[in-house]
Amino acid sequence: MRELMDAEAAMRTLKRVASEVVEATGGAKDLAIVGIRRGGVDVADVLAGHVGAEIDGPVPTGAIDIALYRDDAATALPDPKIGPSSIPFEVDGRDVLIVDDVLQTGRTIRAAIECLLDYGRPRRIWLAVLLDRGGRELPIAADFVGKTVDVPKGARIDVRLAEAADAKGAFVEESA
Repeated sequence: MRELMDAEAAMRTLKRVASEVVEATGGAKDLAIVGIRRGGVDVADVLAGHVGAEIDGPVPTGAIDIALYRDDAATALPDPKIGPSSIPFEVDGRDVLIVDDVLQTGRTIRAAIECLLDYGRPRRIWLAVLLDRGGRELPIAADFVGKTVDVPKGARIDVRLAEAADAKGAFVEESA
């Protein structure tokens, strides 16, 4: 397993992305942040902390599980592990920043948008990712990208930011 980004670099990168979010959203007045379950939730929590520090106040946060919204749910998920979605704020008329750890094909983001729209109609949906590895299958691009990385097709990227993680940062595991 090769390190793409250590914990310090990941935090510094997310702090920069938070500044970009605050600037682009006009001070994050009506902003809420939603992480995509599994890797995106930890990234969203860190990002929300940095945005909150910049605007001197908390930012509403939530999490969504997109398992049932995937376009391959019937074939790719024979025994799905579905977690709860939690959106403890009003979505209608608000700017919502969807956050994920890695952007590749765009299919996860498509599913996340569908899931979010079941909660209401945001004024605008933004997208932030820690890492963009390319390989799009859908015309989806992030508004905020921490770092663009070049990894071999078939390689798996693992982002670990949770307090419980033994090694924090972003790592790539290339297939044998």
